[in-house]
Amino acid sequence: MSQTTHHTKRFDTLLVANRGEIACRVMRTARAMGLRTVAVYSDADANARHVREADEAIRLGPAAARESYLKVEAVVEAARRSGAGAIHPGYGFLSENGAFVEALDQAGIVFVGPPASAIAAMGDKSAAKSRMAHAGVPLVPGYHGDDQDDALLKAEADKIGYPVLLKASAGGGGKGMRVVESAAGFQAALDGCRRESQAAFGDQRMLIEKYLTQPRHVEVQVFCDSHGNGVYLFERDCSVQRRHQKVLEEAPAPGMSEGLRREMGEAAVRAAREIGYVGAGTVEFLLDSSQGQDGAFYFMEMNTRLQVEHPVTEMITGQDLVEWQLRVAMGERLPLAQDELTITGHSFEARLYAEDPEQDFLPATGTLTRFAMDLEGAGLDPERVRLDSGVETGDAVSMHYDPMLAKLIVFGDDRAQALATLNRALAALDVQGVVTNRAFLQRLATHTAFRDAELDTRFIEKHEETLFAPRRYSVEEYAGAALVGLNQLSRECESDSPWDRHDGFRVNAPHTIRIALCPPTQNQAHTQSPDAEGVVVVEGTRADNAGPWHLTIGGETLTARLDPLAGDAVAMTLDGHRRRLQARRDGNVVVMVDPRGETRLFWRRIDAIDHGHHEAESTLTAPMHGTVVALLVEAGTRVEKGMPLMVMEAMKMEHTMSAPADGHVASFHFAAGDTVGQGDVLLEFAPEE
Repeated sequence: MSQTTHHTKRFDTLLVANRGEIACRVMRTARAMGLRTVAVYSDADANARHVREADEAIRLGPAAARESYLKVEAVVEAARRSGAGAIHPGYGFLSENGAFVEALDQAGIVFVGPPASAIAAMGDKSAAKSRMAHAGVPLVPGYHGDDQDDALLKAEADKIGYPVLLKASAGGGGKGMRVVESAAGFQAALDGCRRESQAAFGDQRMLIEKYLTQPRHVEVQVFCDSHGNGVYLFERDCSVQRRHQKVLEEAPAPGMSEGLRREMGEAAVRAAREIGYVGAGTVEFLLDSSQGQDGAFYFMEMNTRLQVEHPVTEMITGQDLVEWQLRVAMGERLPLAQDELTITGHSFEARLYAEDPEQDFLPATGTLTRFAMDLEGAGLDPERVRLDSGVETGDAVSMHYDPMLAKLIVFGDDRAQALATLNRALAALDVQGVVTNRAFLQRLATHTAFRDAELDTRFIEKHEETLFAPRRYSVEEYAGAALVGLNQLSRECESDSPWDRHDGFRVNAPHTIRIALCPPTQNQAHTQSPDAEGVVVVEGTRADNAGPWHLTIGGETLTARLDPLAGDAVAMTLDGHRRRLQARRDGNVVVMVDPRGETRLFWRRIDAIDHGHHEAESTLTAPMHGTVVALLVEAGTRVEKGMPLMVMEAMKMEHTMSAPADGHVASFHFAAGDTVGQGDVLLEFAPEE
């Protein structure tokens, strides 16, 4: 085992060489410790939250990361200009770049992380496996040798036994990685992995491992100082992944015996000491879940940096890991010894991404018209819910960087309580303007198998059919969405919240109102006629302005009312059954969320169209933010009811705006290619008398 002494010095100014939520999170602790904070930014991030929150900020270059955040010389120069004595790399970008660490050493700037030698030792997966074997850390049966002859690799795979996992030796992020089910498919898989590895890492070397059929991804948080002390801060389960990227994490890992926890923790510390590690690191293991709570575990890799999911460890230990990092970088000893560390309660983290799960998780861009969490309305304890974000309402989400917007972290006395809090907190999270994976996270967190901790790294693939099943709406959900729409129509004044006033009907409004509803994934959802396929019509009748609504849906009648509660919360009562939920309106979309899941439905008043003389006929508005794709008719053209007039793209779907009645388009307000905002008037329509 190597022994490294990491000499550091005190510093009063910290530069954070990163962006987004991790930059904001690191600066929060730095400020609490009395340090001056310096942000760096690209042109795309000139007004980003991490820039706004720093004491000062320095431009690195253009939007592309390789021309800004990844430019070692630019970051070092920023530290010199600002007088920063230390740099925290966050995660991603330069956080595991040995050349960057060496450049900082030469410049006399403290790197808040491990020495370059430790990064190099774990950067080469084959060499790392050899070091771990030397340290007595369990390894998955496999081949990690230098001889890369095709025939030898095939023979080693045959010896290990199929299925095997081919992995790029220099890889990461799932690139250059394939499962080989049989000897017949080995050569084709090997060729494909080599091509991917060469393109991604400039290196074709492969390693082979036994592929576990029920593996859990369990990682151990380790910490070492420059005085020879090392501890583990217990483990996290990160099994729920998509394409080898973590989605939900929790600590401690469910179903772990104390003996296994100690054995894994001690192995992780041995791994860190073997390479002379200093600072925060994570040793990742595969745990064979088929063997129960005392299953075998195997070293996978070590991340030589702070992890995205570090907050769940902070929640159960009560420790600030960034503060530990900064103190160790200053040359101090670890704040606590192993026997002083304890686990209290349970914690989950959910990663909120700007992406569309319904479109194969394509990244999404746009402007956040609302980004908030209604803790009061959801009845949540702010001490048990934490939202680490790099964005605020009004911020732009660009195409240039990782689409993660925030991390939602919750705490409970036990796993069941923490999971209930997670579901309630996801319901309270209101993000508008950019499509996100929030609803998908709630489907995961409410899944029966996840609730029962039936975890392995193929959880999403195993349950794909239920996680992505077509949504079926109940009568109660249609009634609820209609109720929100009816309350909106009965108000005298417009507002962002359709339930915060009960002003009564307009003078000329009918006592009976008809609303058409349909799922927002359908094209033309906001313009379909009431008899169109997939559209449900709800008729609402109210005897007086303060009384309940009587809703008729497909022959069934319900008595309904909507009462405002704290924040965005409402009490919805249907036939005497009162439920508390978060309800909000996003343009023509009603969003209702409770701990069981989310309902999103387009709504549109249709009784006015039937009468043919309502003001709504004179305009068509954008249901959400998007882009005009095409104008299908010329201004002045006579059209018939239902005839397509223009196409806009929103939420990565095309929506056709159709004529609400016979008449003609008086004028278009936008041209093809223009960006429109939610609620913008797209065109003026003149109905025939």
